[in-house]
Amino acid sequence: MTQNTHTLGWIGAGRMGAAMATRLINAGNDVTVTNRTRAKAEALGAAVVDTPADLADRDVVFVMVSANADLLEVTTGPAGVLSNPDHAPQVLIDCSTVSTETSATVRAAARARGTMFLAAPVSGNPKVVKSGGLTMAISGTAEAFDVAEPYLRQMGRGVTYVGDDEVARLVKICHNMMLGIMTQAMAEITVLAEKGGVKRSAWLDFLNNSVMGSVFTRYKSPAFVNLDFTPTFTPVLLRKDFDLGMHAAYEHDVPMPLSALCTELVKASAGAGYATQDFSVLLLEAARGAGLDLVPENIYVDDGLGD
Repeated sequence: MTQNTHTLGWIGAGRMGAAMATRLINAGNDVTVTNRTRAKAEALGAAVVDTPADLADRDVVFVMVSANADLLEVTTGPAGVLSNPDHAPQVLIDCSTVSTETSATVRAAARARGTMFLAAPVSGNPKVVKSGGLTMAISGTAEAFDVAEPYLRQMGRGVTYVGDDEVARLVKICHNMMLGIMTQAMAEITVLAEKGGVKRSAWLDFLNNSVMGSVFTRYKSPAFVNLDFTPTFTPVLLRKDFDLGMHAAYEHDVPMPLSALCTELVKASAGAGYATQDFSVLLLEAARGAGLDLVPENIYVDDGLGD
């Protein structure tokens, strides 16, 4: 087991933040947590402080918050972790999904305090975190990554150092674009199979056990079979990432015709009344276009993640 030699701080105890921090706590690390709603931090069973500034004397501090403004508040704000005049962390790691511009702003503020900053956006949800299947892309200095790597690997199975500065943000956008494209393909082909007389559960069982099956297709199968679109990631959020990705493609002069088409399909699903449901509602839109009325099969389907 990795020797836990640094004191850790954690900012943000929402669903994802709590799941990730719990893995560090359970690995035997010295973790102190803060959250806007104190009770959520206290529920983790670790030491709790009132503000991010109170974590400034921790060696390594992680952040998992919801949006650009939240990241700025907990880092560069009046009570942010970089605002303490006497202390600053050795390494600050942001696991949130934020813009490249916001990330660069925090990186510059951290550098001014002598703190190394890592962008570490993640892929997964709380159940994936609990199962140990979290993946993350990391960018920043190699020196900072060397310090953080043991703790990152305690949170998930996929930890990839992708380069300097903000390139991890682009990796996350590329990942989410591929997520949308794969889901659209899976939706269209599932509709074809069902309209041709094959039960969705049978088709997806065959797919998942073939060379074309994957962790992702298995994970999304329960939603496709039982039409349970409890959100893990919404069409609105997916559209945002497609828009960012297409902007990056324009900047880098990369033709992306398939991605452009999928951008419009995701946009249509968000505008068709599914804005707050899971992005796997792409299945419903594919079925509507085919004149197929889907009904839940209401059977158990293994998502491949365990309990």
